[in-house]
Amino acid sequence: MPRPKNPPELELLRSLSNAVAVSGEEGAVRKLILEAIRPYADSVKVDALGNVLAVKKSKKRNAPRVLVDAHMDEVGFMVSGFDSDGGLKFNVVGGVDDRAWLGKPVLIGPNRVPGVIGAAPVHVLNAEQRLSVVPARSLRIDIGVESAEAAKRLVKLGERGTFATELEVLGGVTLRGKALDDRLGCATLVELLKGGPYPCELHAAFTVQEEVGLRGAKVAAFATNPAAAFALDCTPANDLPHSLDERENVTYNTRVGFGPAIYTSDASTIHDQRLINYLQGLAAGRKIPYQMRQPGGGSTDAGAIHLSRAGIPSVSVSVPGRYLHTAAAHARLEDWRNSVKLLSAALSEWDGKFISQY
Repeated sequence: MPRPKNPPELELLRSLSNAVAVSGEEGAVRKLILEAIRPYADSVKVDALGNVLAVKKSKKRNAPRVLVDAHMDEVGFMVSGFDSDGGLKFNVVGGVDDRAWLGKPVLIGPNRVPGVIGAAPVHVLNAEQRLSVVPARSLRIDIGVESAEAAKRLVKLGERGTFATELEVLGGVTLRGKALDDRLGCATLVELLKGGPYPCELHAAFTVQEEVGLRGAKVAAFATNPAAAFALDCTPANDLPHSLDERENVTYNTRVGFGPAIYTSDASTIHDQRLINYLQGLAAGRKIPYQMRQPGGGSTDAGAIHLSRAGIPSVSVSVPGRYLHTAAAHARLEDWRNSVKLLSAALSEWDGKFISQY
């Protein structure tokens, strides 16, 4: 049965999610974004690190620059060696639980070479092995060949790969796919470029290497030197089904289906209270659902942006997601759409005067 036709923005999100673009090798997503934004941006360039930097001019003279950031890269692995039997050794890129790899289909490199991360079947495991976690360094990727020479003809040392999951919409309301962190943010930023013009000059930064240290954002913020910045991302939701611990998770208290999450503080940023208040006021006035992310761990590109130059007021807004950094994350379609509404309102109503007020 043919798949029902989706709205254009969902088709773009599907392409973005399905693309293989691990940190340092973001080209597949960069190509999709360049194609999507060129009709709507006044200028587009790719910087030396690989960030896509686009500008949508304001109709106002001397309009303040506002940076909106979303990272293109995803977690995954890098091929680090070849066993004599054709198995691939790999190093993990970004934060992935060792348990997430076992038995997963993967795609490797620009040619999307298929493979599977080998896992011993339960039939051959003893009781102790069944309870232990196999470290990623001990795993191998099976690409169906029987020698190192054959493997090297298909895959190069240093090529990146990740889970082979295709985006689906479950029950008409839930997105299931890999790399929703942060292809949801990228899709939001594309929608913002389609809108406007705004009373501010929109500087859109689709950044590289967030998952390995917020590296692209540091460069993009320096180049842009904005009056303020919004970092779009995906944040862990704590409402996991049948949790073993029913107490409130005080590190991540977001839930899917309750709107985009506005940050207060995380491991790298105390988010700007003026921007938090601004977003809360807009959401209340326009009846856009939102939630607050409790202070906790993790980082977004705001961690690099707010320290750029002489300092940039910054705040993160994230779509809550379950099972992030695994083969199949879940996020609510309506949460993503409400994040577009909230950021569109923030740009449309911008006058920037509150930034100078303490």
